[in-house]
Amino acid sequence: MRILSVAEIQKLEQAAAATGHPYQRMMDLAGQGVARAILERQQVKGRRVLVLVGPGNNGGDGLVAARYLAEAGAQVTAYLSHTRDPESDPVFKAAMEHGVAIYTHAEETEGGELRRLLSWSQLLIDALLGTGAKLPLRGGIVAILRVTRAALAQRRQRPLTSLNRPQQQRRPTPFIVAVDGPSGLDFDTGEAAPLTLPAQLTVTFAHPKPGQFRFPGAELTGELVVAEIGIPTEVTPSPDGPALAMPQLIRAWLPQRGSNAHKGTFGKALLVAGSVNYTGAAALAAQAAVRSGAGLVTLGIAGSLHASLVPLAPEATYLLLPEVLGAITSDALSTLQEPLAEYDALLVGPGLGQATETVEFIKELCGHNSGKRRPGFLSAENVAGARKQRQLPPLIVDADGLNILSAQPNWPELLSPQSILTPHPGEMARLTGLSVTEIQADRWQVAGEYAQKWGQVVVLKGAFTVIAAADGRALLLPFANAGLASAGTGDVLAGVIVALRAQGLEAFEAAVTGAYLHALAGELARQEYGEAGMRASDVVHALPEAFLSLV
Repeated sequence: MRILSVAEIQKLEQAAAATGHPYQRMMDLAGQGVARAILERQQVKGRRVLVLVGPGNNGGDGLVAARYLAEAGAQVTAYLSHTRDPESDPVFKAAMEHGVAIYTHAEETEGGELRRLLSWSQLLIDALLGTGAKLPLRGGIVAILRVTRAALAQRRQRPLTSLNRPQQQRRPTPFIVAVDGPSGLDFDTGEAAPLTLPAQLTVTFAHPKPGQFRFPGAELTGELVVAEIGIPTEVTPSPDGPALAMPQLIRAWLPQRGSNAHKGTFGKALLVAGSVNYTGAAALAAQAAVRSGAGLVTLGIAGSLHASLVPLAPEATYLLLPEVLGAITSDALSTLQEPLAEYDALLVGPGLGQATETVEFIKELCGHNSGKRRPGFLSAENVAGARKQRQLPPLIVDADGLNILSAQPNWPELLSPQSILTPHPGEMARLTGLSVTEIQADRWQVAGEYAQKWGQVVVLKGAFTVIAAADGRALLLPFANAGLASAGTGDVLAGVIVALRAQGLEAFEAAVTGAYLHALAGELARQEYGEAGMRASDVVHALPEAFLSLV
């Protein structure tokens, strides 16, 4: 599903209207979509619902939603920012005929009626401003939002008590639903007015918008639902720009598992990972690869780590590599030379550290250390033949693998095309030379630009992870989970991706599918343990449920 700018959405609606799909019908479907999303999450019969209604189409969408909720048995009140005439406004007239009580801001000066309504409302629908709003906010909308925020803040406070007066029961604040987006949001940039109401649920229409995935707007959006408004299939947006990864797409990409399969059917993944200071990274990556369906997972590790890792990843096999004090050395290349040909995917980086010996190992593995080429592995006599001889399996580079590469001149030339790089913003900054602030300001633009420049697949991690390919494809994940901002979760992601790559998925598909499953498992872990309490190993344990939810 494409993420469209405000201008693109407006063109799409205009094109739909030109085909005979009128704005009135789009408004009715939008309001239905809001009501349906609420009814799927809330019991509304007998509950007090307050709809803040703006002057434009967004207010009309809110009035349609008010009518459908009234039909479902809710006690619905609409508070209008501007006067509407039922004779010329059929949406307003229909809401009144279905029992929606009406109050108008123009009829009061101090906001007393609005405060009274807010003191009892159990569900609050923000339909004041839509995609056409411009910052800064002005006029009556500002007054309504100011009163609303003050009234909600007052409800959050416990009432004062005295020795002679029992404590009053505090009424919980209402569940807030935004129509298309919170009023005061810039739908393109993600900027927001200070008075913008944070929503727990946003129902947007036809396509998601950029500002719903850029902070602070993303923080104010809450759960995002995209409702259809009947745009005809012949009216399609431009294929350029990022799209939202949807579960239907991920489901279609999942590797098939035939009943007559054997472990070789599902690929062999080799993970070169871990060091004495970061042993757990290797274990987490291996556990994730096993949980993600690879037929065989092998850990290439410093030999001294073997005894500690076997209990953590007993399903893996082990390739013990030469080391110095728990750090893999360049001598490991001799040990890897023959086994590499047996594997379908190679992950390099989680927990490797950046000891001098390990840096040399990564440089030689990628063919950079021209002053110390090894006969039979990096033969100086015939570079082309040597490269063919030492062809690596499909490669995923993570963590210290990225950090070591970023310090090498012309590092993109060292990697085979369609390698998968999995940087967080700090690692991306080291790879690109940009600042973290520049990267975070336009994540999908940066990921797309450098994926094409480097000829690789880039998984730019973080809230709303972006996956971009060299051919211009880009997908954004609909997940932002602070619980994943902890040590080890990136190792889990790398393990999922290498397992899917080993099972035969192409680089972009493996990266997107792995990142989606990892984020979904993170959501499941958050639901069980909370953002502060969840661990990377909880994400590993949630992977089977994430797979099952898609199958």
